[in-house]
Amino acid sequence: MNKKRTTIKDIANVLDISPAAVSKALHDDSRISAKTKQAVKRVAKELNYQPNHLASALRKGKSNLVGVIVPKTNSSFFSSVVQSIEEVLNEAGYNIIITQSNESFKKECSSIDTLLFTQVDGIIASMANETVDLSYYEKVKSKGIPLILFDRGENDLNVDYVGINDYDSSHMIVEHLISKGCKRIAHIGGFKRTRIFNNRIRGYVDAIKANDLPLDDNLLVESDLTLEDGRLKMTELLKLEVRPDAVYVSSDYAALGALQVLNEQHVKVPEDIKLVGFGNEPFTSLVTPGITSIDQHSSKIGKLAAETFLERIKKPTVKQTLNKIILDAQLIVRASSE
Repeated sequence: MNKKRTTIKDIANVLDISPAAVSKALHDDSRISAKTKQAVKRVAKELNYQPNHLASALRKGKSNLVGVIVPKTNSSFFSSVVQSIEEVLNEAGYNIIITQSNESFKKECSSIDTLLFTQVDGIIASMANETVDLSYYEKVKSKGIPLILFDRGENDLNVDYVGINDYDSSHMIVEHLISKGCKRIAHIGGFKRTRIFNNRIRGYVDAIKANDLPLDDNLLVESDLTLEDGRLKMTELLKLEVRPDAVYVSSDYAALGALQVLNEQHVKVPEDIKLVGFGNEPFTSLVTPGITSIDQHSSKIGKLAAETFLERIKKPTVKQTLNKIILDAQLIVRASSE
């Protein structure tokens, strides 16, 4: 049988006092004697009383909880962002509830419903790859709950956003590879439907054109950017009649998969094919050769996203200018592209 949850009324019955007196004692109200407070806390401990934070949030209209939605938690980028968000919000008296979509639109919608039911004071999110329908995020906006997007976000939502300049980052990678003598540069990217990946693709295409290099459709491929996708797409690129002399991959995990295939097929990196990833995951400096990558300033993104929420919550009724914070990323050059 399920054990019945202890309520304030149960404590009141044991001590033969009113539930209101119990509530005041638990909240250290100065109108309650020290003796009564001590007795209430003793019985609460004996009965394993747990406060009902949801009921409290409904009464106060404030839960001091912030929902954080990320595509995956096993990424150094997202875990670093979450850590910074938590540090800033904890200091301001908030706790966070972390959910991960696993790149699934359905799971993302379920997370939003759960967070709204939990009466969170705000949501900080990075969208799943599958997300095209924005109605669930519109639902958050319609309830007047602060919504801050980071890394992945849609301009159509017209909400606060923190991220890097994906277009310029992509352009910088191509320019770097051209400076190393590359003339046939492939791009394993994400799907164009996602804003950040579309911007990276545009940056790649424009940099190729700006340097008067031929734009070959066979060298531009879209994928889910998993390690397995990196392996698959790299294998396909190596089957081309004229192989690329460089591959820019829009994710370090997919870049790692590409590197595995290159090593297995005895293609020398960087002598035969140069390789660049995106995200500056810790393993990029540990593999051989080290993978050149883009650092996205994850800690700063998390800090700025949390501070943006705190600005919003401070003056909820005042119309404020939206924060669109775009950071310049940094190219970390390693042996894979030297």
